[in-house]
Amino acid sequence: MEGHILMRQEHTHCLRKGRISEIGRIYSVTSVTAGRIPIFKDWCLGRLVVQEFRAAEQDRLVSSLAWVVMPDHFHWLFELKAGSLDTLLKRVKARSAIAFNRATQGKGRIWQKGFHDRAVRYDDDIQSVARYIVANPLRARLVSQLGDYPLWDAIWV
Repeated sequence: MEGHILMRQEHTHCLRKGRISEIGRIYSVTSVTAGRIPIFKDWCLGRLVVQEFRAAEQDRLVSSLAWVVMPDHFHWLFELKAGSLDTLLKRVKARSAIAFNRATQGKGRIWQKGFHDRAVRYDDDIQSVARYIVANPLRARLVSQLGDYPLWDAIWV
């Protein structure tokens, strides 16, 4: 038993207080660019983040339900299939930063440290959560019709 407690403590430094990572749980996650710089106004650069969402799905780490990449942040709704939430987000952010820096001949960090997550309760209406996520460009008045925004997707569409 004591070994089990020590093992759990080794991993707690990776997670924010109260954060757990549970396989099979649906999460809504948000991450913001460093300094909230709107680097994804160029939708071609935003596609680099989308590629990492898809890579995580292809590697069977997640099952994506909905996502939107906004000019200075993203929202992603997914079911965690393998690994931990912390490792998944580190992977997506690191790999998208590398791709971004390659594409722009830039250097350095593009993401703020950390991320905001919410485990979606089993009795929540998942489709309502997804609709809220993909409607972000409308609420931000980036477009007047969601179909005009290029960086979103949901499995119900």
